[in-house]
Amino acid sequence: MIGRRTVLRAGGWAAGLALLGLPPPAQAEGVAEEVVEIRMRGNADGSAVWFDPVGVLVEPGQTIRWINVDPGNSHTSTAYHPANGDHPLRIPEGAAPWDSDYLLPDQSFDLRLTVAGVYDYFCLPHEEAGMVGRIVVGHPQGGPSAATLPEAARQRLPSPEDIVRRKSVRIG
Repeated sequence: MIGRRTVLRAGGWAAGLALLGLPPPAQAEGVAEEVVEIRMRGNADGSAVWFDPVGVLVEPGQTIRWINVDPGNSHTSTAYHPANGDHPLRIPEGAAPWDSDYLLPDQSFDLRLTVAGVYDYFCLPHEEAGMVGRIVVGHPQGGPSAATLPEAARQRLPSPEDIVRRKSVRIG
């Protein structure tokens, strides 16, 4: 049996793990990953719905979590992509589209985006009401044209440059 002194003589905990045949911890460089949360919101009478924040900057592979905190509505997080109801492509070429399906109050959906670029998404039942969001992965320049969006959605999306500068953009 390997004792504590043997482990310490071997150079500390990392060497001790190796001596015991155990893998090192799964954290990259000892830093825990930060999960970016986007809340799905609505006002009390249901006349307004939105993503909070409406725009976020993330690193490739970082986890994004949508949480429905609206007690009166179900919501989705759905990528603008032809695979999702024949919507226009508003995510990077080669990136996989997503659709969370309907999230009831207090339910959540996690996603990791690995391709750098600008990703626009919407809530399936509330797109016409302007419930849209934008994620910038990495630090790309430009983004999709807003011309293919409903007017309420077009007015709500921040520019990719504003998202990169501010890191998180809230409505209001």
